[in-house]
Amino acid sequence: MSSTVLYMSMSLDGFIAGPNESLENGLGDGGHRLHEWAMTGDGVDLEATSRSGGANGKIVDEFMTTGAIVAGRGTFEPADGWGGDHHDGVPIFILSRDRHEAEEAKWPLVTYVSDVGTAMARAKEAAGGKDVLVHGAGTAQLALAAGVLDELQIHLIPVLLGEGRRLFEHLGADHIELEPIRILEGAGATHLRYRVRR
Repeated sequence: MSSTVLYMSMSLDGFIAGPNESLENGLGDGGHRLHEWAMTGDGVDLEATSRSGGANGKIVDEFMTTGAIVAGRGTFEPADGWGGDHHDGVPIFILSRDRHEAEEAKWPLVTYVSDVGTAMARAKEAAGGKDVLVHGAGTAQLALAAGVLDELQIHLIPVLLGEGRRLFEHLGADHIELEPIRILEGAGATHLRYRVRR
């Protein structure tokens, strides 16, 4: 059965982006450090990471075989919409209160959805039994609050950013229990996977 899984790189002090985050500086100052575990050279080379094996390669293989994507505009837009295809032609559902018909026409894999519950349900259906890759702090927070996020895969990076955007800063006072599923030690990252208890 399909699960909705947040994949997120995070500093040891809980930041997913550095300070001065903007559309042009999507990960903020120093935020690229959080993704070095999956990078080679000057950019992201997920195929090279996958081929390299080890824990990092295993994680890349997992998220590259997901059957659909759910993300917020704050993740989608700085990534230039992934050119309309995140990986292997899987459907992409973007949380947005506004319709973006021009983008939907240009990128047929992209669908804008206004409600996180609907986005997750449609993504699970579209994933055909594969997991759904969830992107973005705002999306994760909404999904946790709505009870529609099944798992968290946190790539914990041994760095203290000091400031920036935290992954869990707007969850409110609700107590959310997580069940540890797996811990993998990779080069430059510890991969922690949790199931959300309901």
